Amino acid sequence: MLLKLKIYGLFKQANTGPCNIPKPGGFNFVAKAKYDAWKSLGDMTQDQAKEEYIAFVAELAGAEEPAPAAAPAAGAPVEGLDISSVEGVFTIRLNRPDKFNALTWEMYRAIGEALNAAADDPSVKVAVLTGTGKWYCSGNDLSNFTKNMPAGGPAEMASNGQKVLNAFCDAMIKFPKPLVAAVNGPAIGIPVTTLGLCDLVYCTDNATFRTPFVSLGQSPEGCSSYVFPRTFGFAKANEMLLTERQITAQEACDGGLVTRVFTEDRFRDEVDKVVKHMASLPPQSMRISKSLIRHEVNQKLLEVNARECEVLRERWLSDECMTAIMNFLNRKKQ
Repeated sequence: MLLKLKIYGLFKQANTGPCNIPKPGGFNFVAKAKYDAWKSLGDMTQDQAKEEYIAFVAELAGAEEPAPAAAPAAGAPVEGLDISSVEGVFTIRLNRPDKFNALTWEMYRAIGEALNAAADDPSVKVAVLTGTGKWYCSGNDLSNFTKNMPAGGPAEMASNGQKVLNAFCDAMIKFPKPLVAAVNGPAIGIPVTTLGLCDLVYCTDNATFRTPFVSLGQSPEGCSSYVFPRTFGFAKANEMLLTERQITAQEACDGGLVTRVFTEDRFRDEVDKVVKHMASLPPQSMRISKSLIRHEVNQKLLEVNARECEVLRERWLSDECMTAIMNFLNRKKQ
């Protein structure tokens, strides 16, 4: 509890300055503890609080000396990703099975850059997103919010994250060729929401789909606030996005998020057949057909993506999200 309160106090001091709220009543014990933690920092400057916050969070997360995470050079190999192109099929494979293929900021950047490059490469006819091992992807690696904290502290981290996520989803929306998701196992968070940005989605019968944004103090992304109600209907979309109910592969298929479901033993072979067939078709006809199908909705998706990312930036700086991250740090420390 003391660790949580210390992080909370430094976080508030770094972003707001000295405590400026009235003291809570004596029986509101949680609010009073938070108030005392913030108030105890007195006139500490915001810059000093940022420095202490960064050092303390880095220590909890087991990070080395913190430094800003630099974007990799375009086309440079990125840990956790295998990217290949064979006979017109461009494959981006998440390869962190020990981390359930969780996405780092560097992976987000590299996937977006790879899609942008493939869009202009005439040898690429179709792109495939898939995972390694038993999981498709478990979403954000929460160390994105703890390791390599920039000098500007949480506010700069949130701003950087907003830009990275916006560019990542924009690359999927703007990709002019067929984009296929081969969901080889469970998916949580953004790998679920961005399925609506793909043209075809195939999954194994053991895949599951969950979007736990509310419990993490966050909000929908990947254009799911727009796509999910128009895919599932509002009632089912709300059940996923607000109550965080996990759905099965068959439910996702019945709802229209997934194209087809295959048994695990047939999955790779069946997906390979589809993408190889697509790669054999006339590429300009394929691009023109996709453009016609997507023309009316793409501009709206870009607008929705920008708005969702802006709201997420605000949520990342909220007390609720901060508490969720503190809980993660405490679990990791135990």
